[in-house]
Amino acid sequence: MHSQQFILEVLMSTFGDRLNFLRKSKNLKAEELGEIVGLKRRIIFLYEKGETKPSYDSLLALADYFDVSLDYLVGRSDDPARR
Repeated sequence: MHSQQFILEVLMSTFGDRLNFLRKSKNLKAEELGEIVGLKRRIIFLYEKGETKPSYDSLLALADYFDVSLDYLVGRSDDPARR
């Protein structure tokens, strides 16, 4: 069970790092991104810090906006291209 927790923590930190990178690459403030995808600024920050998990709908909205695959967004792939 501990290994599953470790994997979840790694995925969450990778997701937060990628979200932060993608947001900044578009020169967006957290509040602006939140408005675009229907989330509050605080939630964006919590995602970026790895302090909360995104819902499926939030993941889809973020992947769609940034035009990246879900696997890339959560750190399961280093290739952002959608297939």
